[in-house]
Amino acid sequence: MPLHMQFGADDLLRCRFAISPLCQTHEAVRTLRRTERHGYHLPWLRRVREAMAGLDLSELWLLLPGRGYTPDFLGPPPEVPYAPFEDELARMRATDPAMARRELALSLECTPGAAGSPRGRAMLDDPARAVQRLADVTERAWRALVEPDWPRLRALLEADIAYRSRQLAEGGLERLFADLRPALRWTGGTLTIRNSVLPAQTQDLDGRGVLLMPSVFVWPDVISGFAPPWQPTVIYPARGVGGLWREPDAVAADALVRLLGASRAAILSGLEEPASTTALAARHRLAPSSVSAHLAVLRAAGLLSSRRQGHQVLYERTPLGMALVGGG
Repeated sequence: MPLHMQFGADDLLRCRFAISPLCQTHEAVRTLRRTERHGYHLPWLRRVREAMAGLDLSELWLLLPGRGYTPDFLGPPPEVPYAPFEDELARMRATDPAMARRELALSLECTPGAAGSPRGRAMLDDPARAVQRLADVTERAWRALVEPDWPRLRALLEADIAYRSRQLAEGGLERLFADLRPALRWTGGTLTIRNSVLPAQTQDLDGRGVLLMPSVFVWPDVISGFAPPWQPTVIYPARGVGGLWREPDAVAADALVRLLGASRAAILSGLEEPASTTALAARHRLAPSSVSAHLAVLRAAGLLSSRRQGHQVLYERTPLGMALVGGG
């Protein structure tokens, strides 16, 4: 059913992006059981199979219904563009027990018999303890499922935000939402999300704006909502997920060299983390002027993006660049 988010003048000024490792952790857990999400993530699923054997996620499963409400305190909208997982987990642990109980009760009602089960009753009888136990489970899930790949995931999410920010700057919200996802429609100051799993409703943003969060694991869904006091949030699939887990093989690496040339292929392949012209010149033993020329060509082809950080310009792969390096 659709969710209609109504924007006022102040809301237009308070749209922002953020990355949440806590949110990525819970969506990774959800993906384990949602087969419609498996297509892009089969290499990851095979790799975490052994780690899964030692994880007891039963308490989280109870609060992640296929259709229905998941407690917002499990992944509260971030207050900053990027907070380390440890900071987000500490914020989750500090959840007010009364709020936790309300949200737990609402979520448990979505699964027949869950509220009356021994585990469900224990959560409702002692919500403060439930919050700590859920935080403990979430931390174990992060260590086993997400943290080993976090540099790769974060690079993809940052590349998505860089792309979306350019769209916003060049064409405003209309252009941003038009390209974000078919399930989203922007009309006359209202953002409609057509595949919300909650009942049809209208949400007045009331000057709070909206938080946009790309996700590696949420495809093909768009997740939205978050009732007060949480900031309204839209979690959408990041660009480039299709090439995320592809690893280059010898054939793909050779093809990349033939396509781009040895130096450009090496620069593109080696950009696992954002880097400056000077750093890349030292890494590849090339003259800075040569590296600068190669970067300009790669950027013009849409394979790299650049951003200023202090006195340096950092280059990073775009989702298209990631897919090319991965042999996609």
